[in-house]
This record gives sequence, structure tokens and C-alpha cells, in this order.
Amino acid sequence: MASVVSLEVVFDAATDAAVRREWALLADAGLPSQAQHTGASNRPHVTLLVRSALPRFPAERVEGMLPLPLTLGAPVLFGTGRTRVVARSVVPTTALLDLHGAVHALAGSGDDAPHTHPGEWTPHVTLARRLPLDRVGDALAALADGGGEPLAAHALGIRRWDAATRTVSRIAGRGTLEPC
Repeated sequence: MASVVSLEVVFDAATDAAVRREWALLADAGLPSQAQHTGASNRPHVTLLVRSALPRFPAERVEGMLPLPLTLGAPVLFGTGRTRVVARSVVPTTALLDLHGAVHALAGSGDDAPHTHPGEWTPHVTLARRLPLDRVGDALAALADGGGEPLAAHALGIRRWDAATRTVSRIAGRGTLEPC
């Protein structure tokens, strides 16, 4: 998919700040980090759905599912080849899986990215992309030095990211869309 639209869960200010601290730990250790992505739309999030196009989404149907308490768990690695994505796992709960399923049901059929389909989805918050394999230990050590404990988090809303127009819009919940 060259141009994508995604629906993403965004957090309260405390959770946002805690994830940004982890981005800073990686950057301070000379490692790839989402802190290096300086785009105005960059903020910690959990991606629910990715596809090439998404007409109007009936967000009012998921409003009652937010806010949502979450737990950010242990680091997890994704990818193949010479680099990895480092992320914080998000502990799946019935409420989170229900929200994810509802988003997909309301969006209808589409060319979803396979890793976002219900049953194939691993909820996570990205900390770094393109981490060389030989630096994985350094990244995990930097995160552990920062505490590395499970983090109580709060999902306040859902935003829509449109890569073609490089715009973000809130579609459900409350809270700001701006980076904290």
C-alpha cells in the first residue's frame, strides 16, 4: 500500500510522556528511536487498522468504548532481515479486543494490512524502527535501565492518520491530537 489510512488509539498525557521517555532513552544510547521522527503527527499510539482507503467511519459507534485502561508490557521485536522494530507490547484485554473487532466490523471489508486483522493483530506501541540486529541487546538494556516495568496506560481516543494528505483527525474519544 503506497498511500494508507490508519486508525490509531491515542493516550492520555501521562502515558504519552512515559513512552516519549523510552524514545529518549533509546536516542540517548545512540540507537534508532521514534524520537528521531520529528513530524508534527508523531505520537505514541496503538494501530487498530491500516488500509489504502477508508470512507467515513461511524465513530459514534465506538465512543462508549473509550476511555480504556491498558497495560503496556514487555518489549517485543518485529521484523526479519538485518533490522527489527522494537515496541512495547500492549496486554490484550477483552475490552481492547472488543474495540479492535468493532473498528474492523464498522470499517467493513477492505484491503487491510494483514497484521491488523482480528486474530492476527499484536497490539503494541512502536519505540524504534530499523534497529540493527547487533544492537538489540543495547536497546533492551537501555529500556531496562529506564525501569522497563509494566506501565498502566489510558487510551482516550482514536485518531485517523491519512498518509496521502499527511493529516490527523480525531474520530472518537477525547483528548488532544497534538503531540504532548
